[in-house]
Amino acid sequence: MLIIESYTTAVILLIITMLCWGSWANTQKLATQKWPFQLFYWDYTLGIVVLSLIFGLTMGSNGELGRSFWEDLQQAEGSALRSAFIGGVVFNIANLLLVAAIDIAGMAVAFPVGIGLALVLGVVVNYVAVPVGNPWLLFGGVLLVTVAIVLDALAYRQKEKGASVSNQGLWLSIIAGVLMGFFFRFVAAAVATDFEYPQEGLMTPYTAVFVFSIGIFLSNFLWNTFFMYRPLKGEKVTYRDYFSQGTPRLHLIGILGGAIWCVGMSFSMLASEQAGFAISYGLGQGATMVAAAWGVFVWREFAEAPSKTQRLIYAMFTFFIVGLALVIMARII
Repeated sequence: MLIIESYTTAVILLIITMLCWGSWANTQKLATQKWPFQLFYWDYTLGIVVLSLIFGLTMGSNGELGRSFWEDLQQAEGSALRSAFIGGVVFNIANLLLVAAIDIAGMAVAFPVGIGLALVLGVVVNYVAVPVGNPWLLFGGVLLVTVAIVLDALAYRQKEKGASVSNQGLWLSIIAGVLMGFFFRFVAAAVATDFEYPQEGLMTPYTAVFVFSIGIFLSNFLWNTFFMYRPLKGEKVTYRDYFSQGTPRLHLIGILGGAIWCVGMSFSMLASEQAGFAISYGLGQGATMVAAAWGVFVWREFAEAPSKTQRLIYAMFTFFIVGLALVIMARII
């Protein structure tokens, strides 16, 4: 299997993770112009499963190091399989709740509260479990990234002055953030700490991410079905709508979105041996700023914003870049 053997390469993979996690939502933006998010989400979860299987059969099966994908899957203990599977179940409900919160309360509330909370909780939980890296630099970087997320919220609030804040949306954001902060630890607990000579019963990143993806897909029959028939906002949709309204283009967009997110998750797990799980998760959740960059520079959401809002945007990216640098240096110093 392909193994990352240097911290520099691990950082490159984690930057790609951040780009993937911050960019997949563009496919949602394209697809949901024509059909509901719940239907898009089926293709999204399918894309995660397909890409994780492709990675397992290619990068996870070639080479002389570690265990091959199928061999690794067959030897995995039930506790490891359950842990990775539960990680998928937890991620799925967290992601769906976050999307519902965005729909109800808007980006300005849902993303800073949900992802900000997930970032802090995820780094703390994963560092306590596997304390890798300088804690002062790591948590100092996380603090600066959190400040950047708050500035992002303030910028959106100024842009949308007069918009009311939904208590329902706020609570959904908090619940989503707490759940999102824990899903990574479930998957990490199933992954061996030595990829070249993985411990018996635990899994390599490729296998763990595949089992995780199965957890996402199967739990979708519970979580997404609920949101389809009992939406928190808008009209209900049915399974018949998925087949009658979907076009090949719409399905491919959704699958692409899932594949992009899965590239990020796979690279994050691959980088964890060199970077540690806390740094892997912390850098990945910097995706909020990548999503903000798409909004600022591509979708031009702030093109006509006042100068005060523009200054918040510049400050946001400054805090983010400095915080990101501290997180990266936490493994070096």
